[in-house]
Amino acid sequence: MIKRYGIIGCGMMGQEHLRNINLINDAIAYAIYEPNINMQKMAKKLAPNAKFYDSLDKILSDENIDCWLIVSPNHLHMDQLEQLAGIPHRPILVEKPLFTEIKHLERIKNFSIKYSAPVWVAMEYRYMPPIAELIKRQNNVTGGIKMLSIREHRFPFLPKVDDWNRFNKNSGGTFVEKCCHFFDLMRLITGSNPTKIMASGGQAVNHLKENYSGLVPDIWDHGYVIVEFENNMRAMLELCMFAEGAKYQEEISITGDTGKIEAFVPGPARFWPKKLGAPPIPKIVVSPRDKSGLREFDVPVDEMILEAGDHNGSTFYQHQKFMRVVDGHQSPEVTLNDGIWAVRMGNAAQVSAETGKVVNF
Repeated sequence: MIKRYGIIGCGMMGQEHLRNINLINDAIAYAIYEPNINMQKMAKKLAPNAKFYDSLDKILSDENIDCWLIVSPNHLHMDQLEQLAGIPHRPILVEKPLFTEIKHLERIKNFSIKYSAPVWVAMEYRYMPPIAELIKRQNNVTGGIKMLSIREHRFPFLPKVDDWNRFNKNSGGTFVEKCCHFFDLMRLITGSNPTKIMASGGQAVNHLKENYSGLVPDIWDHGYVIVEFENNMRAMLELCMFAEGAKYQEEISITGDTGKIEAFVPGPARFWPKKLGAPPIPKIVVSPRDKSGLREFDVPVDEMILEAGDHNGSTFYQHQKFMRVVDGHQSPEVTLNDGIWAVRMGNAAQVSAETGKVVNF
């Protein structure tokens, strides 16, 4: 039976979701609410048979929707989740971050108590094939993780509707907006919750010459974060958002007492200069501590799936799994609790960098 998505927000990321929903056999983009006219026009090309609503209240009143997808600007997620709690409950896939202000923690906890249907927080990075392969193999290679290092060197924040992502008040700050993916991966890989966070960061290059009604963007473009966990593991994040010339966008390294395993993940293929030939293929590198043999192997992604988005196919694989939740065959793999922790860690990193103090949980 075809499942009908109700989609709230259809900007840049929303349209990536649309392209991937179009690849899912048992799902359709049934109804869409997107207030921006230009984004509406683009969405209609991807979902010509969808109903387009001109208000949130109208799409919420459509009783034919089987599941919800929230892809609106970050600062709207909390209010929209609470509005969904006031109508018949259906499974929700909500884009990260789950909320943007730490003062909303009680609101999201109250929502989790009241909402009876499954809620999946969209953490696409878990489902990038090279990262999924890294996680699957890491114990056999490392003998058990001791240290985790995540490095992202990428391009600046892209323009979005009304440039909402240029300001911390809308995005939650870079460590929440961008890095919640990495904090989620840290908890997933270590299997533990953080005890303390230390960070340094700031705005060095990007968006400093932009001006919006007299306001200069305050979104950070680089930083370092160190995290300690309950099980005594340690992790580090290095972020640079003015390194668009890098061959690989993400480099993730897991090290234990028997070896090291690394994933190398290129950025969106559409940004790769054609004069350099074919874009890089994601790869895994295995390095046993006893030097019994360095091994490298590619982790290619199906071309059609790769073409549908900027996240190495992960949006497609995420929707595949979410459809199993909608069908009642499994529970969400990324829970509200996961989404809460990702925001808490991002916010703690921002606070640590601003105050120069360690943040303890």
